[in-house]
Amino acid sequence: MANTYSIGIDIGGTNTDMGLVRDDGKIIDRNNIPTNVYTELKPYIHDIMECIGKLMKDNGVDKIEGIGIGAPNGNFYTGCVDNAPNLTIKGVLNFEEEMHKYMDVPVVLSNDANAAAFGEMVYGGAKGMQHFIMFTLGTGVGSGIVVDGRLVHGSTGGAGELGHNILIPNGRQCSCGRKGCLETYTSARGIVQTYCELKGVPVTSDINSKMIGDLANQGDPIALKTWEVVADQLGLAMANSVTFSAPEAIFLMGGPTKVGEPLLKPLQKAFEKYLLNIYEGSCKIRMSELKANEVAILGAAALIKMKK
Repeated sequence: MANTYSIGIDIGGTNTDMGLVRDDGKIIDRNNIPTNVYTELKPYIHDIMECIGKLMKDNGVDKIEGIGIGAPNGNFYTGCVDNAPNLTIKGVLNFEEEMHKYMDVPVVLSNDANAAAFGEMVYGGAKGMQHFIMFTLGTGVGSGIVVDGRLVHGSTGGAGELGHNILIPNGRQCSCGRKGCLETYTSARGIVQTYCELKGVPVTSDINSKMIGDLANQGDPIALKTWEVVADQLGLAMANSVTFSAPEAIFLMGGPTKVGEPLLKPLQKAFEKYLLNIYEGSCKIRMSELKANEVAILGAAALIKMKK
């Protein structure tokens, strides 16, 4: 049986990464262009499509099943990116319409965390699962929810923003405009803020979550306490998420999760402490099985499977 291929695109505020993905989840080739040099959609799409054409030509591929896109504020229903604050191209951007001017293939767009969750289901550790939640910890906190084997998009296309559940009323200021969101405590920036508060020092650019992870693994007591606090906060949020979708597993991915035991051991304890008793033993905490440098492209490419 001949191999089939799709294109996965990860749109970030700085760079746009693209990959040619084989149906078994192998990224055959990839390239990228800077995102932040564009202020208009049409030239940006033109350059993306040029890159796609080159990927196909260089690898002897004359046909693809479609183009999947993971993007901030991506709307699955409309094929648009809706007023993403971290993009230099402003407004409602209709990727599907513009890409169809170049190539008559399915174009599927969703937000980046949803794409990561779907990638885990198609190519990673959630293969065969019908119910799971993905939390992505990084600059922010994203999430994707799968119920009955389907990614949850809700009525607006923007369901599953668990990072913006309010954890502590009137707590830390969030970039969304509200206060106390989970993101302000368990993102990389939130972890740094907690560490600095515990240490009694101002937040500076030379402190990052990886450094705090390294210190914890060396036995530093304040760093260890930081991860215990973060674990308790994240464990509460995860336990709450179980009550509305009863997942088989909750997957974690992103830079802060790489710290290992200083986070994962107290996280398991906190999760069990806060979990409603009827769900005891039904949901496991698991790490993403996709490589960190591949998950965004694979997740985007996996979105094409929704059209089948």
